Amino acid sequence: MHYSKREQIIELIKRRKIIRAGEVDQLGISRTYLNALLQEGVLERPTRGIYVLAKDTLSENRSIAEIAARVPHGIICLLSALQYHALTTQAPFEVWLMINKSARHPKIDYPPVRILRSTGSALEYGIERHQIDGIDVRIYSPAKTVADCFKYRNKIGLDIALEALRDCYRQKRASLDEIWTAAKSCRMTNVMRPYLESLT
Repeated sequence: MHYSKREQIIELIKRRKIIRAGEVDQLGISRTYLNALLQEGVLERPTRGIYVLAKDTLSENRSIAEIAARVPHGIICLLSALQYHALTTQAPFEVWLMINKSARHPKIDYPPVRILRSTGSALEYGIERHQIDGIDVRIYSPAKTVADCFKYRNKIGLDIALEALRDCYRQKRASLDEIWTAAKSCRMTNVMRPYLESLT
């Protein structure tokens, strides 16, 4: 079946839910088709370079997917990772994103994003890959997210870190060994030891 260029774009976005303008370039289709679909109200552009079907119902994690599409080298962390893993009652209005210390600061106007920087095992340990609205999203595991909460407790609050630890353990999202290994990757063993011991 031969699809017109408009139909190719619509089929791609139906499959993927969210697309980047660059993906249309890769199909050999001019971006003027994207702009035409945008003007006609077929597509919406929630942020620069990202397109979704108008009135399309995407998941509650849509903002995480949008940020992952814009910053594929970033890792969803802290409050956003807690929310994704259902380990908090918090509903962050920003997407929390970890990037390498040497990476260029991404220019993102929407959705709001909170950038943190790290290197080495504190950056690389515990990365999982999940598909959210058709986008490949890098997000820290529950154990690594809990360890990060203690590392960044001055930014998010010790009460949130403790809640995350308790919920992670109670819901069996990670074993104490997995949390301990994650704590080592963040150099948080001394801080977390008494709280981990209180769970046993």
